Amino acid sequence: MFIDIHCHLDLLKDINKAIERAEEREVEIIITNGINVKNNREVLKLAEENKNIKAAIGIYPIDALELSDSQIDEEIEFIKENKDKIIAIGEVGMDFKESADKERQKTTFEKFIRLAKQIDKPIIVHSRKAEKECIEALERLGAKKVILHYFSGNFSLAERAVKNSWFLSIPTAVYYSEHFQKIAKELPLDNLLCETDSPFSHPMKQGQNEPSNVIYSYKKIALLKGIPLHEVEEKIEENFSRLFSK
Repeated sequence: MFIDIHCHLDLLKDINKAIERAEEREVEIIITNGINVKNNREVLKLAEENKNIKAAIGIYPIDALELSDSQIDEEIEFIKENKDKIIAIGEVGMDFKESADKERQKTTFEKFIRLAKQIDKPIIVHSRKAEKECIEALERLGAKKVILHYFSGNFSLAERAVKNSWFLSIPTAVYYSEHFQKIAKELPLDNLLCETDSPFSHPMKQGQNEPSNVIYSYKKIALLKGIPLHEVEEKIEENFSRLFSK
């Protein structure tokens, strides 16, 4: 069984076909992430309609900047009300590449960290150009169930995440990215998951990515670590179970 820990199914051109292709390649769990108020409801609907799709809902850091504090709080209440329908909080975090409003992003991210702890769900973190700050916030608030999605911080920060017993998801970009190849090769398999970030980051840079391509992440990890593919497959399934059942 293969698992895509992070994607955006609602952005795909033909969702049903993409789901069919994922099933054909034995991708049996797909976590699709919400990024705003409208999108969170679409994600919940997708998860309700397909047994292989799991919902993570949250507010993407740049989308959150467009909302008032009261609107963010209202969406947090909505998430609490729907906690039994979701598997994680995501996609949330901070993005200093797209916005220099660091304090507002930090305040909002901390709200979602507290929410994840309160409802006892893993948190899927976006940390572009804010990797250190995201880690510091997670540590300060005592987050335990953490997935650092598409983590592009330096290797010492990645090692810091491992020391915290968090997870890093290896995107299909590992097929060509030296940064992710180093993370996949040198960090313990105990702390790795796989993602596509569909429809982005096609492993061959050939247009729209989709969950069926998550196998490229698995294969590259196996190659880099010099172990059989089935060992990677089994270990990541074990990691998933450990994270989402504890």
